Amino acid sequence: MFVEPIAAVGMTTGARDTIRFCRTADGVRVAWAVTGAGPPLVRTANWLSQMDLERTMPMFTHWFEGLTRGRRLIRYDERGYGLSDWTMGFTLEEWIEDLDAVADAAGLDRFPLLGVSQGGPLAVAYAARRPERVSRLVLNAAYARGRIARARDAAELDEADLDLKLTLAGWHAQDNSYQRFFGSQFLAGSPPQRWDEFTSFQKRSVSSANGAWFLEEQSRLDVSDLAGRVSCPTLIVHSRDDPRVPVSQATELAQLIADSQLVLLEGRNHLLTADEPAWPRFLDELDAFLAEEEPGRG
Repeated sequence: MFVEPIAAVGMTTGARDTIRFCRTADGVRVAWAVTGAGPPLVRTANWLSQMDLERTMPMFTHWFEGLTRGRRLIRYDERGYGLSDWTMGFTLEEWIEDLDAVADAAGLDRFPLLGVSQGGPLAVAYAARRPERVSRLVLNAAYARGRIARARDAAELDEADLDLKLTLAGWHAQDNSYQRFFGSQFLAGSPPQRWDEFTSFQKRSVSSANGAWFLEEQSRLDVSDLAGRVSCPTLIVHSRDDPRVPVSQATELAQLIADSQLVLLEGRNHLLTADEPAWPRFLDELDAFLAEEEPGRG
């Protein structure tokens, strides 16, 4: 794997972020960052990210505070959005290349991996294909099969297709009403102003063409076969009433991954917020799970 570190850029918003760039085996420039100190925790990219903006967004601040408690958080912008190259052609293989490049650039041989939402299928696939690198796997609001891939009959396929078409129409037209519908699925238990905050962040992080392409590819993902090959200890955490990814996807992952434990949280938010009881519960479960392999943290 060819990795070329580029010049580091310092960004300070609270705790210091050091944003760097590396290149994947196929030459795509990927932005990645390190926050905090201690044992590493790698978070897969998910919908959406832009590292120089995330630390300024109230809806993300608690994630940084929680995930860096005594740890070094490594995260990145996937190809196609954020500070990484806005190249087209998103596939699971390319997303794995992005993660490989970041792990290599960070000097990590073996590490725990966190997959949130659309980052979940990638985390599952990576743990299955790189068992020598992933020591523990944490999945939050994740799924094995995208909405189109998991449709069981014509009615569910029609619903999945309609959901995708409404979202794509909003992206292509940059229509706030359509995009608010999309945001409400991520923050169903939150007031509408948070949906608008989420929509605003999306517009700044990705082009409409790339956003539409990414969403369509994610809806067709199916890593259920790979999930059965995951051999590391796995923690699966999911909100019971998540409208974006149904809780049935969490139970399916728990059934497919042999060494897994499932924790269900009370709440409706797909993206956990700081003011809901589910958030500290998630952090407690994460800390306890990762402490099992971290000396001095048990």
